[in-house]
Amino acid sequence: VIALQCLLCLTVWQHPYVNIFKHMRVEEWKKTSREGDVTTYMDKTLMCSVFRIRGSIPASNYILLPKTSTQSLGLTGRYLYLLFRPSPAKHFVVHMDIAAEEGQVIRVSFSNLFKEFKSTATWLQFPFLCGAAKGSFFYWPGLLGPAPSTVRWTCLMMDLQYILSVYLNRRHSHLKTVKLCANMSVKNMFTSDLVLDPGETETQSPMPREMSFPVPKGGSWHDLYDYIRWVKLHPDPILRLNRIIGFGGATMKCALWTKSGDTVVYPCHAIIVSMKVSSGQQRFFIGHTDKVSALTFNGNSTVLASAQTGIQSVVRVWNYLKANCLAMFKTHAHSLSSLSFSYSGGVLCGVGKDGHSKTMVVVWNTLRVTKGGEVTVLAKAHTDVDIQTMKIAFFDDTRMVSCGRDNVRLWRVRSGALRSCPVNLGEYHALDFTDVAFEEGHSADHEFASSRSGHILEIDYGSVAIKNVRRLLPAQQPHAQRREKQTFGMGLGIAVNSISVSSAFCATGSEDGFLRLWPLDFSTVFLEAEHEGPVSLVSVSDDGLSVMAATTSGNLGYLDVSSRGYSTLMRSHTDGVLGFSLDGIRRRITTASCDRTVRVWDMDSMQQLYDFVSEDTPCSVAFHPSLQVFSCGSSSGLVRVFDIASNVVARGTERAPDALTVSSDNRCLAFVGPSEYTVTIMAARSLDELLRVDVSILDVESTTLDSALKVCFSPASTGHLLVTTSANKILWISANTGRLLREVSKVHKHQCSSLAVSEDGRFLLTAGHNAVKVWDYNYIPSQMFIGHSQPIRQVNFAPDQMAVVSVGDAIFFWDFLAHPQETGTDRRLLSNGMPRRTAPLPTSPPPCLDISSIDRIGQGENRCSFFHSLFLRFVKGPEYFPNALYMYVCMYVVCYFVVCYTDSLKVEKPVRPDCYKHFTPRFKTSTLDQSTATPELGEEGLRLKAVIGYNGNGRANMVWNPETGLFAYSCGCVVVVENLHTGSQRHWLGHTEEISCLAVTNDAQTVASAAGGSGGSRSLICIWNVQDGTCSNTISYHQGAVQALSFSRDDFFFLTVGDFTDPEVALWSTRTYQLLSRVSVSGPLHDVAFSPSAASQLACVGSHGLYFCNTHTQGLDVELKVQRVCVPEEVGDVELTALCYNANSILFTGTNSGHVCAWDCNTQRCFMTWEADQGEIGVLLCRGNRLLTGSNTRRLRLWGVAASCEIHRLGSSALVLLEQEMMLDGTVVSAAFDDVMDMGIVGTMAGTLWYINWVDNTSIRLISGHKSRVNDVVFSPDESHFATCGEDGSVRVWTAPNNELVVQFQVLNQSCGSACWSPSKGGACVVGGYSDGTLRIFRLASSEMELKLHPHPVAVTAIQYSANGQVILSAGRDGLMAVSSPVTGLTVRLISDHKGAPITTIQCVKKQYKEFGLEGNEMWLAASADRRVSVWAADWMKDKCELLDWLTFPAPANPEESDSLPPSLAAFSPIDPGLVVYTGYGVERELSFYSLAKKRVIKKIALSHWAMCFSLSSKGRLIAVGSKERVLKLIKSSSGRFQDFLHHSDSLQTCRFSPSGKLLFTVAYNEILLWEVRGL
Repeated sequence: VIALQCLLCLTVWQHPYVNIFKHMRVEEWKKTSREGDVTTYMDKTLMCSVFRIRGSIPASNYILLPKTSTQSLGLTGRYLYLLFRPSPAKHFVVHMDIAAEEGQVIRVSFSNLFKEFKSTATWLQFPFLCGAAKGSFFYWPGLLGPAPSTVRWTCLMMDLQYILSVYLNRRHSHLKTVKLCANMSVKNMFTSDLVLDPGETETQSPMPREMSFPVPKGGSWHDLYDYIRWVKLHPDPILRLNRIIGFGGATMKCALWTKSGDTVVYPCHAIIVSMKVSSGQQRFFIGHTDKVSALTFNGNSTVLASAQTGIQSVVRVWNYLKANCLAMFKTHAHSLSSLSFSYSGGVLCGVGKDGHSKTMVVVWNTLRVTKGGEVTVLAKAHTDVDIQTMKIAFFDDTRMVSCGRDNVRLWRVRSGALRSCPVNLGEYHALDFTDVAFEEGHSADHEFASSRSGHILEIDYGSVAIKNVRRLLPAQQPHAQRREKQTFGMGLGIAVNSISVSSAFCATGSEDGFLRLWPLDFSTVFLEAEHEGPVSLVSVSDDGLSVMAATTSGNLGYLDVSSRGYSTLMRSHTDGVLGFSLDGIRRRITTASCDRTVRVWDMDSMQQLYDFVSEDTPCSVAFHPSLQVFSCGSSSGLVRVFDIASNVVARGTERAPDALTVSSDNRCLAFVGPSEYTVTIMAARSLDELLRVDVSILDVESTTLDSALKVCFSPASTGHLLVTTSANKILWISANTGRLLREVSKVHKHQCSSLAVSEDGRFLLTAGHNAVKVWDYNYIPSQMFIGHSQPIRQVNFAPDQMAVVSVGDAIFFWDFLAHPQETGTDRRLLSNGMPRRTAPLPTSPPPCLDISSIDRIGQGENRCSFFHSLFLRFVKGPEYFPNALYMYVCMYVVCYFVVCYTDSLKVEKPVRPDCYKHFTPRFKTSTLDQSTATPELGEEGLRLKAVIGYNGNGRANMVWNPETGLFAYSCGCVVVVENLHTGSQRHWLGHTEEISCLAVTNDAQTVASAAGGSGGSRSLICIWNVQDGTCSNTISYHQGAVQALSFSRDDFFFLTVGDFTDPEVALWSTRTYQLLSRVSVSGPLHDVAFSPSAASQLACVGSHGLYFCNTHTQGLDVELKVQRVCVPEEVGDVELTALCYNANSILFTGTNSGHVCAWDCNTQRCFMTWEADQGEIGVLLCRGNRLLTGSNTRRLRLWGVAASCEIHRLGSSALVLLEQEMMLDGTVVSAAFDDVMDMGIVGTMAGTLWYINWVDNTSIRLISGHKSRVNDVVFSPDESHFATCGEDGSVRVWTAPNNELVVQFQVLNQSCGSACWSPSKGGACVVGGYSDGTLRIFRLASSEMELKLHPHPVAVTAIQYSANGQVILSAGRDGLMAVSSPVTGLTVRLISDHKGAPITTIQCVKKQYKEFGLEGNEMWLAASADRRVSVWAADWMKDKCELLDWLTFPAPANPEESDSLPPSLAAFSPIDPGLVVYTGYGVERELSFYSLAKKRVIKKIALSHWAMCFSLSSKGRLIAVGSKERVLKLIKSSSGRFQDFLHHSDSLQTCRFSPSGKLLFTVAYNEILLWEVRGL
């Protein structure tokens, strides 16, 4: 403990960062040393003093920190930041000595003197490339070597931990020394554990001010300086292997059952797969470097042994349950073909070939392997006999039996020697034996041996002799004419490849493709299954209920003995996979293979759907963007188009295609050609050549010609074309100019065979030999993933960007774990992201089409002739394209898919359903700016005190638990938790968009909230802990908004439903919030609910009817099964909009026509309907025999329904009785009631939450809010009340501090644009300005309108009482200002100085202005949209009003989008009324402080966004500024210090300090937030 405390004391001072130059006092040169020409000078760019090192000899000109190399800096920070500038036309070097935890000191050097990367065990040398692009570390042409004259100041960030870990497999301890050598200027260095951003963009922490570079106002950091990041790629790992389609590799004779019989284990090339039979879920054992040739289990399936083929054959022993390797050892043999564990797992034997190709048998002692012990050789022997398989007897670890050509032998280990004796075969000595099996569970002295001639030998182990011989013969009669097979006689026997024996029967797999089950006397066949190819393996499960079979054609399946049903577990190509294409709409993948087949697979179930056989080898495939059509190019030069729906094949032209790609905007195509050294870019529509790039001349220093291999467009926004070359490089080429932008060398150990870029342009995938790499598109770090045993032929992102697919020896599906980008392109359009449907289950075997003889048929001929006419336009003769034939197919494929994509654009987007129940986010034009300076916890200048209102646009966005008192609802992006007794609020902040719905667990300890994503990002679901209000988990899954949430009865499951754009049901575990299962449906879903009586039952309703769902749990696997039921005919063509269960397995559903249907959950049938309302029912709630309905007719109705048994018995609607009814103020959107339906809370679209008491038949308003936009909010002078006004024409007065609505003044068919309070203390009045040009004065005491004035012909835009309350100043949209009497209602003065420009602000203050020679006791100002501010002095008692000053603020000419310019805002300073603060559209985003005395602007404060509203506080010199980017900025005007707050879901339109400055109101649309001001 003491040592740990000392260690913390030594390192804690280094957080958050260490300024190395300041820490070492470099300028004193006491702790550091310098040599040669080292001086300081004032840099004009940085405007500070920096160090300059001159001289070209690094050993003679340097700065060394610390003073000597024997000392140590001891800096533990993970990241090193160096602020420097290389000298133009010179070379520099930087050396760093880094101490590793292993005790070594590693020197890391970088320099523009180095030509390439070099490494030793203690030294890493990196070439530095001057002039790097923004945020990159890649090569720019001409910049390798001396720095150019335009070299800029650079911030270099190096991840020291990453560098040591990746390049030397060492662990970083601390930075020891730094040596800066030759030809550079240096400002500073510092270390930190934080990732800091000098540009203060979207990272976690901005750069400390003392370490930053200066940026002038309006400038961009990245336009002035370079930032080079050398960091680790996150997350790590970024890929996770999810599933593999494939079986076999080295052998098709190897697959195992687990002891439980619910899982099969089999090899897929170099990976061992464990797959659940029921769900298809896979686990992987990864570690072999070559194909797995043998597998074996111990008796209880806890230990697994595997062997790989090849010269370096090794055996691995695994802990099966944990999937970790316990031991690995060489076998001293190659081509290890057989392994067998003893039942106890203490002995393992293997058979292989030695270096002289002699058969070698080895027996190992594995008794201690599970406890960390070593594996030792018990015995080994060489033999000349052939051994096909060898197995250890289950009854004796030292006894074994083997078989092969001409022999069956018994083996035994005794005294360290392995001895064998042959079985006397007599007349059967010439048979070719294939397999042996023990008759387990009976006498231990019997075994069976199978042969290719059909003979089955029963051998007595004790006497080493044949006990019985049977020969299996093929049937002589058709199957339809007989029930049993005659098995003995003369003739050609059944060639048996594998045999497995249980206590009840024997299973054989034979060359004729049959799996047969026999009784132990082999008298008849009582069950058989035919396969597509020879059966290479059979295995009976331990319980004898299932028989597994594998075929040489790559199929793996099992026969259920009791049901006699056969299920295919896995199909696979029998040779390497050359290419694939993904159908994002139907979730399918098509693959082309060397086995001359093209296959179509379901991506979710991994089942093969179609199998097309060709006479030539298919090379590449491509799916149509929307139709069930794909194209395939083959080695013979044919391009065939497959119509999957009609099984039509069109044949194309000749010559084989090579690499080509189409840009994401479908404007350009690129291909390698016409020679291997050139890449051509063409217009996709016209086929006109745009560019031709010769890649062989780009590297002037290379002595060999570099040729292009593959091409790939990055997203169109980047304008990049990526090219892989034969020199193992990736070139970034501008698709517009053909200029080389950068390159990466040594991408893989071998040539890069495939590459792809993610749709958002953030990540790059490459494949080389057997490895996949994921790169950050802008930065150099990458992660490498292995698993393939053969070269990878293609790799790509899945259409939904959530997975990666790689093919070679098999088809690998990887989970892509990178977090989705919060803003960016809509993935759904780019990914063809239509609703996913339930994975279809193929028939067995799938359809197989022989296309070898098919030519142009059907519509294919017309299409081919059309495309051929396009080719004639393209091909202009051999002199233009020497290899013209080579180009035909390229253009054929491209033209076909350009036309197809044009057709796909006509596909209609999902249509919002015609029902109010379906959530629609309120339309917003604002976007959230996340690059803000949010304050640290505990240092906030503002604290959210209260939220005024309820979001009536949400659906089921209120929860209440009567037992615990939990009451929560949403307003905007805030979850409000309110105490119903005290009115106090807690606020859960985690969303940035409008919350759509809430859900609460049955124990009321957890609440879930859902909000949509912005800018195309996925929706966000937050899981809240009710006790402390913390967000314990987040889920980002659904593409659109979230329509509904629900917890299961036992709170084990959590269900989420996407909106109409992504109608998918997702089931999650509440323990880990990991996705368990998901189901897509064909139409929108509106509501979901779990059954209260059965935790595994739930139901959904939507546009296409009712869906009964069940969860099936097997171990850790959960499957969601769905059964759709149509709406009863008697209710017509309707949508089911709401549902609820009662406790007796009865389900009630509501429709958009007002009907309620009652369903029996057991039979899934509707037994009763009745018309419950005249409008759409959006809320249903059942408690006992009472049913609540809420609709868009504003009616809340309580029905009495009888018990389910009575309903079934009588079948009459007379059992439904309307007990009570209430009319509320709006459409019902949410409801929560107690267990007996006596009292509850109901939310309406009007923004109101009502307390409902059915016993007293009363309703009380709990929460009130505006439904439409709030235009103004103002405090009364004594702060006892505040008033709000909105687009709905209402002026509402609220009490403070309990924020309860006192009175509402409503004017129909008008909107109220502004409001103000009278300054008099006697009788408080509120005046509102309306869109019809009127002013209405409301007296609070009488709750009535006192006076109506009509001073304007147009809408009123600003209103204000004079400082003493004698007159009302108002302004209209036409720029005219009126002075009216609040007593008589007459207009006493009109002011037209601002005519033509709408007035945005009017403010009045008390002020004597004798120093200006003007009489007056108050002053007022007006600001108009033309950026003009008038300041007036007035004495209304004397009817005097004179212009004091006229301010005009400049702005750029002809501004873009002039209709959406920010408003012109002005206000007097509360501290000094002689100071006017102004902001508006101008040259800069800023606040201007204008002195009326000095007649000039005396101060400016820069803003990060245009201000949409602002307010000045009378306390603390604070200014609140709201922006369209949803940012509330609190600024201290004296220092310029500020904080940003992101609590609104839309643009801020109003902010207003209270008169005392202690409180602040902010408004975004109808969201009203009240803040407590703490100060800065």
